[in-house]
Amino acid sequence: MISIFDLAAMLLTLSALFGWLNRRFLRMPHTIGLLVMGLLASLALVSLDVVFPKQHLYGDLTRILEQVDFTEVVMNGMLAFLLFAGAMSLDLRALRDRAVAVATLALVGTLISTALVGGAFWAAGHFVGRPVPLPWALVFGALISPTDPVAVLATLKNVEVPEALEIEMQGEALFNDGIGIVLFTVLVAFAAGSGGEATEAGGVARLLLQEAGGGLALGVATGYAAYRAMRAIDDFPVEVLITLALVTGTYALAQKLGASGPLAVVAAGLLVGERAPRYAMSDNTQKYVSALWTLIDEVLNSVLFLLIGLEVLVLRFQVAGLTLAACAVPIVLLGRVVAVSAPVLLFRWGGHLSFGNVPFLTWAGVRGGISVALALSIPESEAKPAILAATYAVVLFTIVVQGSTLRFVARRTLHAK
Repeated sequence: MISIFDLAAMLLTLSALFGWLNRRFLRMPHTIGLLVMGLLASLALVSLDVVFPKQHLYGDLTRILEQVDFTEVVMNGMLAFLLFAGAMSLDLRALRDRAVAVATLALVGTLISTALVGGAFWAAGHFVGRPVPLPWALVFGALISPTDPVAVLATLKNVEVPEALEIEMQGEALFNDGIGIVLFTVLVAFAAGSGGEATEAGGVARLLLQEAGGGLALGVATGYAAYRAMRAIDDFPVEVLITLALVTGTYALAQKLGASGPLAVVAAGLLVGERAPRYAMSDNTQKYVSALWTLIDEVLNSVLFLLIGLEVLVLRFQVAGLTLAACAVPIVLLGRVVAVSAPVLLFRWGGHLSFGNVPFLTWAGVRGGISVALALSIPESEAKPAILAATYAVVLFTIVVQGSTLRFVARRTLHAK
């Protein structure tokens, strides 16, 4: 067994090497390039293992990567820092102006997509001869429907879109994972046969209030406490430490209280990002805090997307399930079209949503590490291999294909209006 330091050294070294190679030769967007190179390296090792089985290189690297608990690393490590960095950079006043659109996309869109994708995935499984029970198909719908905030924010860095639409997408991505995780938790309990009170209407409402409402309330409380502490001093090393303590402390406390850690750090990040630069930070402190969180965001994004590419070495897909995995890609795209179109029909009177943005919003619905982490956390069952393969196929397609062509789609659909 290698140490945590050795694992970190390996991942950072590979991130730096692949990042340099991508910048020098491929010139793809940084995070997409890292994922592609990680995936190509994985496939190359698999091929070498077939041709030269006695070299053991594939087996050695796989054993190293198996020591990385992807779900734990993403959900209880990277996610808190990446969400806080994203929330810190979001304009809260602009978000308030688009609150109706963001809430509609995050709540209504996620519910619609979960039901539609789950039902279609169940039907596709029967059609291709790889049936997945309906409760587990709905679990897949819940974990794949929310757009991944980390992947969306990373993708938007490479695309120019109108500010109002960018705010909608960022807000939806930051908030809809809370809804998706609650749905995922309830549906997994139901599918595993241990639902009980948690799957009743009252239990779902209480869980939603505890997870989402509790997370938002906790984030506002800890964010305000951090803001007041920063306002009382002018010492950039201490204020930088306060932001780090805010993220880790809020996320850990949310988990202890049974609240949503992601929503808690998003709420804290929005509050601190809005008030601290205006009322609590000097120009010098703003420079250091901004530089720190930009660096954290870039480094963790690099490692996360590299891990997604390398994860193919660890995940053991069944060849027979690849047809269903391929079917999952158009199913999820169809679910996304309906999820972003239905709110426009339902709330057209609000003037905040536009049919003209539907093609771009559909193609910009990128999924990422959170979906993979949730799929890996599913209890062992006959349906898990099919769900895992489908999740990985959708994540790769949305990041590589949709992410790399999003600028072209934006140019054809947004600027042509």
